[in-house]
Amino acid sequence: MSCNTSLTAILKDCQNNIGGLSAIYLAPTEFVTSATTVAGVVTSITMSGSSNFVEYQFNKNSASFIEEAAISLENGSTFYTTTLSLVIPRREVAKRNALALVAAGQRNLKIIIKDANGLYWYMGEVNSANLTGLGEGSGQAKGDGSKYSLTFISEEPEMMPEVDDTIIAALIS
Repeated sequence: MSCNTSLTAILKDCQNNIGGLSAIYLAPTEFVTSATTVAGVVTSITMSGSSNFVEYQFNKNSASFIEEAAISLENGSTFYTTTLSLVIPRREVAKRNALALVAAGQRNLKIIIKDANGLYWYMGEVNSANLTGLGEGSGQAKGDGSKYSLTFISEEPEMMPEVDDTIIAALIS
């Protein structure tokens, strides 16, 4: 992008704006054969064979993401680190086995995140995302519950693009 481009205004919006995430969908990078992004919006994603993104469900108020810019004036570089954190409640063998597949071999992933405003975001568009943290156990008190805490990270040349919501149904299993 040329440094001589015009800036674009950001005006105050009167729409409701709430935080939190409502859904996470994962797919191994090798299952995504192509993705088309136009003006910051993913308009199509093609999957290999009969592959789909799989949903990881979690309780309300237990997932979030942060997208931070790393800007080096000295080096003239900018990239964006996205950190997705979520808690999956109740430890059990089926969940343990599913998480072992995600962690195996530091697998490269594409992730679609649905936020509480109903917008979808594509994490790992260029360089993929990886599971970098898997922990937790059981709390001391009965009310603490047992759980898995997951952390995914991606480092990308641009901020996450939005995903056109009309393509989601065809991508998830």
